[in-house]
Amino acid sequence: MLRMPRPLWKGAITFGLISIPVRLYGAVKEKSMKFHLLHEEDKGRIKYERKCTKCGKEVSWDDIIKGYEFSKDHYVTFTDEEMDSIDVDSVKAIDVEAFVPLEQIDPIYFNKTYYVVPDAAGLKAYRLLLDALEAEGQVGVAKVAFRDKEHLATIRLKDDVFVLETMHWPDEIQEPAFEELDKTVKIKDTEVKMARQLIQQLTDDFRPQEFKDLYRERLEELAEKKIEGEEIAVAAEPEEEPTKVVDLMEALKASVADAKKRKTASGSRKKTATKTTRRKASAS
Repeated sequence: MLRMPRPLWKGAITFGLISIPVRLYGAVKEKSMKFHLLHEEDKGRIKYERKCTKCGKEVSWDDIIKGYEFSKDHYVTFTDEEMDSIDVDSVKAIDVEAFVPLEQIDPIYFNKTYYVVPDAAGLKAYRLLLDALEAEGQVGVAKVAFRDKEHLATIRLKDDVFVLETMHWPDEIQEPAFEELDKTVKIKDTEVKMARQLIQQLTDDFRPQEFKDLYRERLEELAEKKIEGEEIAVAAEPEEEPTKVVDLMEALKASVADAKKRKTASGSRKKTATKTTRRKASAS
């Protein structure tokens, strides 16, 4: 039986006068290969010491406090107890303030994802909110404070469990002010038509299981070869060539043709796989 990790936060979902005791768990586990920094000469690990810039002494975690620099080298300090005592509802609750259609929220706002799991005492109210939210097709917009910060968040339904997604605050989103976009270019109707054909050829259902992290797979393969003592030959980087001016219309035509070819090949493979599955099923 799998053991659940320790919850990252404990509190309650609140909306109206309803309060549901819940716990937060991380919903995403990064799978990138982790590297340590080593001394090239003897492969010793490079460590970072927590040293005080005033006295030069190494400092333990127990002697470290948080400080806000309000002017150069001048700080006000905070203890964990002081930060936890800040009087806002979101410190102990996922405070749902509104329900809105998900499509009204630009994905640029989303940050990190967590599972929201009920305590036994709150299971009935949790299920009730699940059913009601599914029936309405909405997501809750809430505020919650943890890890030294109050977060804007959404709470939504996924596979019979609530998912909380922390969000950036509106004043954290930078406006796209780029001089290049102020320039005017002439686009022909035929170019737009061809670009739309390319999009139509590449339009499909989202099947996340079909996407793989090829860079990580190749890196793991390379690591295995190195572990086994295989010598790795590294090709020299080609000299960077000046950017060529591409005929946009010709590139679009070639892209559409290539997309059609790959779509036909993909359809043939799916048909073959379906026939094979049916034969196996009938044989059994």
